[in-house]
Amino acid sequence: MKKFSKVIALLLSLSLVLCFAACGGNTEETTAGSEETTAGSEETTVAADIAYDLTKEGEYTADNTEYVIGATGPLTGDAASYGISVQQGAQLAIDEINAAGGLNGVNFKLDMKDDKATAPDASTGYDALFEAGMQASLGSVTSGSAESFATRAAEDGVFSLTPSASADPVINASNNSFRVCFGDPDNGIMSAEKLAKEYKNIGVIYDSSDAYSSGIYDAFKAKMAELNVTYIEQSFDAENNRDFSTQVEALKDCDVIFLPIYYTEAGLIAKACVAKGCDAFLFGCDGLDGVASQIDATVTNKISYLTPFDVNSEDAKVSAFVTAYETKYSAKPDQFAADGYDAVYAIFEAMKALGVNNVKVDPIELGKALTATFTSADFSFDGVTGGMVWDASGACVKEPIIVELQ
Repeated sequence: MKKFSKVIALLLSLSLVLCFAACGGNTEETTAGSEETTAGSEETTVAADIAYDLTKEGEYTADNTEYVIGATGPLTGDAASYGISVQQGAQLAIDEINAAGGLNGVNFKLDMKDDKATAPDASTGYDALFEAGMQASLGSVTSGSAESFATRAAEDGVFSLTPSASADPVINASNNSFRVCFGDPDNGIMSAEKLAKEYKNIGVIYDSSDAYSSGIYDAFKAKMAELNVTYIEQSFDAENNRDFSTQVEALKDCDVIFLPIYYTEAGLIAKACVAKGCDAFLFGCDGLDGVASQIDATVTNKISYLTPFDVNSEDAKVSAFVTAYETKYSAKPDQFAADGYDAVYAIFEAMKALGVNNVKVDPIELGKALTATFTSADFSFDGVTGGMVWDASGACVKEPIIVELQ
């Protein structure tokens, strides 16, 4: 199995730098514990002791004894590894927060439903979570499900911070939908700029049936056209994602093959490269985090991927997270786990900044306040996936790195 051997800091593209500047992000601390906090606008002043008395399809009152953060994700099925990683990372954050006294002595609870990576199950899961007293959410893990979840959350005004759903429609679904991960266009643009600058013979293999892969590829394609750089394209879909000999054969003479896909298929492509005698450099995005577990010493291709998280980082915060995760789950965390961990802590820090001190806080009013807080120039968050600020669209702005396997 390959090991992480090198981490290279990658500068943000000019467009992202400008976006960061437009966000006006700074690290000035916000005062916690106030009785009333205005976050971003006069319309979003929120009293910290708002009573929870919300009805939907009949009268009910949620009798919360903890702050409830809801989510859906694939906990079974082909995409279960992603959902389980997010769940475990988020639960670790919940455990740490509660062990440290919660928020003003009140604990948090994670309630995550299995959506099997389908939009209908995410919508059904949302309804169950809302009826059970969810006050804020991590949305969903995968983009199709997250868009469905965010659309339902928009109807009720529930705040949504997805750890890992990167397609733009997810945050475009409502004003109160945000994300922790890079967006698909960011991945595509940064990858195009890097590869166009360093290589001549470029190939691409993407999943035409997957929103994450297609979204990154579309941005990559547009940027390559803008740069007037040609490349060779190959694709596959969910019905044909086990044998990549045809795609690799078509690209075997390329210097680099761009893989805007998930790590399972990337591992199969790397093995197909061995079989076909293809020595191309394999370069991917954050979905390749975990590819080391899919390959062995027979794979000699250089493999790198763009990501906000390096499990072997020597940063003290990252090291502490990795150690705690390994202790609890007997496995190393991947980026999905790190994103879930950061998403919970970001919500916690925002609620602390707002001075929330009543477990019965209304999710609609909390949603307004969290939205204003996350888009405020005074709010930023430093997590294990980097320092973050959010713009008005709900997009997260942070600096990527490149992890290289050898």
